[in-house]
Amino acid sequence: MAGDHAGLTVSVTPAGEAERALIESLFQFYLYDFSEMEPPEATDLVFEEDGRYRPFPPLATYWDEADRWPLLIRVGGRPAGFALINTHSHRGGHVARNMGEFFVARKYRGGGIAAEALRQVLALHPGPWEVAVVARNARAKAFWPRAIAAAGVRELTVDERNDDHWKGPIWSFRALPA
Repeated sequence: MAGDHAGLTVSVTPAGEAERALIESLFQFYLYDFSEMEPPEATDLVFEEDGRYRPFPPLATYWDEADRWPLLIRVGGRPAGFALINTHSHRGGHVARNMGEFFVARKYRGGGIAAEALRQVLALHPGPWEVAVVARNARAKAFWPRAIAAAGVRELTVDERNDDHWKGPIWSFRALPA
């Protein structure tokens, strides 16, 4: 799928094995963005001796398991981010679709490109969805309600959680086919 935004074409496509290394590289920037939310004494998101973050073991499962879908986001034909979809519910158990990870490079933020990418992701995977945002991620908590509403979904609800499964908002909705 492709959409024109601010003169740039935004496209979201399934990521096959050929794009795996690309998404693994982009994932380093995703972790870098998350690192600013960690307290300085935390050791989850620290550079290894080679200057990279530790591998994120669940990332490999997006190419190995049938209930996971890696998607590549391009802007103007160039790699700009990714969406990783799974069936893990942050309430516990499973859901038809969960936005496991969503990343758009900083260069492309703030102009509606991420919202267009989300619209395309949802059109590729219509049906019930969950999107959960960790409580400390203020930027994501501002982005997601606007982007979800702009995507024209149905049956939208939000559940503010603070329990053993999740701390932060979880949006549930039904994405419509394109």
